[in-house]
Amino acid sequence: MLRRIVAAIILVPLAILIIAFAVANRETVTVSLDPFSGHDPAATVSLPLFALVIALLIIGVLIGGAASWLRQGKWRGAARRFERELQVLRGKLAALEGMEESSGSVRREVDPPPRLRLKPPVR
Repeated sequence: MLRRIVAAIILVPLAILIIAFAVANRETVTVSLDPFSGHDPAATVSLPLFALVIALLIIGVLIGGAASWLRQGKWRGAARRFERELQVLRGKLAALEGMEESSGSVRREVDPPPRLRLKPPVR
């Protein structure tokens, strides 16, 4: 519930600002993609200024997200490696517990000393 309220507090004014920007910048601009010909460019795009700015913002977010994803690749790889290692260790632990049960030794639960007992969490 709190998350929705915070999202509404942030997104509603942001949407109002974007709509106001779009209404104020409806003029068509021509973007030339040809650096060699200033008078008659080969590649041009004509679109409203607000569409150009919003498209550039979206492209910037995508490039930033891709850069961040690539930079965090080593951490994702380490997490996968540790997960595989954890599965191997759990298998070894299960095998050792199976050997202990089959050997006939009875495991006795021992209460920890009073200073090592943890108190239940307080709500």
